[in-house]
Amino acid sequence: MRQAVFVAPTERDELDRMRRAHAAAAKQFRVFASGPEVWGWQGRTLGRRAGDCWLRIVSAQVDKAGGRLWEGTATADTRVPRSVPRPRLRGALDWTSPDVAYRAELTEYVSVPPVTSGTPVLDQDIALPDSWWSELKSALGTLATVPTDRESVRQNWVDRNFRRFLGIDPIRIRETTTGHADLHWANLTRAPLIVLDWENWGRVPVGYDLGLLHAYSLAAPATAARIRREFRAVLETDAGRVGELIALGQLLQACSRGVHPHLAPLVARQAEHLTGIPVPTP
Repeated sequence: MRQAVFVAPTERDELDRMRRAHAAAAKQFRVFASGPEVWGWQGRTLGRRAGDCWLRIVSAQVDKAGGRLWEGTATADTRVPRSVPRPRLRGALDWTSPDVAYRAELTEYVSVPPVTSGTPVLDQDIALPDSWWSELKSALGTLATVPTDRESVRQNWVDRNFRRFLGIDPIRIRETTTGHADLHWANLTRAPLIVLDWENWGRVPVGYDLGLLHAYSLAAPATAARIRREFRAVLETDAGRVGELIALGQLLQACSRGVHPHLAPLVARQAEHLTGIPVPTP
C-alpha cells in the first residue's frame, strides 16, 4: 500500500516535465488551469483548478502504467452510486512520451476544502457536525455494497510483513468489504462531506478504512475517540480488529521509511494496545 507523501519532485527536470504535461492536458480539454499546484503522492500526480473543474495528471513509466490505480477514478465514477458524495468525472485521456505514460482526469471542482491540506494526518482536534459523521457512515455503508473484483489489500502483504512491523504471526483476512482504501483527512472535505481521490478503491478487510482513518487521527485524541464511538459496531468486532491491525502495520511500514515520523510512536502504541505485544524496534 502507498502511504500519502504530498511533495513536488525535487529534480527540476521532473518538475518541468509534469508541468508541461499538465499544460498539454489543459489544452486538450480546452480549459485554463490557474489555481495553485497541488502535488500528490511522491510527486507522481499534479492537480490544479481549471475554472469549475479540477485537472489532475498522473504519470508512470510506460511499463508500469495502466491497471487498478490508473483506472480507479474512472471505474468509481461508473460503478459507485451517486449517493456516495464525490467529484464527477468529466473526461479522461491517456498519452505516452518515449519513456513516460500519462493519464489526465478532468473532474468537477470541489469548493469545500479538505479537512487537512498537504498531509493526511490530523494534528489537532476538529469540530465536525453530527451530520458530517452521519454522511460518512452512510457513504461507507453504501460503498460496502458495491460489487467489484478490484483488490486493494492483499493477504500476501500480511504474510510478508506482520512479524516485522507488528511482532505477531500473520493473520488471515476472512471478511472483506468494498472500501475507499485511502481514507484519510486530506481525502475528506469539511461539511458537507465529499470523498476525494478514488484511484485505490476496491476490496479491503472489514475495518481497514476505519482503522486507517483512526490511525491518522491519533494526534487528535478527541477526534480519534469520536471515530471509535461512531464505528464501534465495526471496530470492536474480530474482523474489524484484523482490518485495523493491517492498517496499523502498513502505516508502521511507511513510518519506517521516514513518513510521518511524529505519528510512529502513536501508531505503535495503538498496535500494542490491540495485540498486547510491543512492536519491533526498527
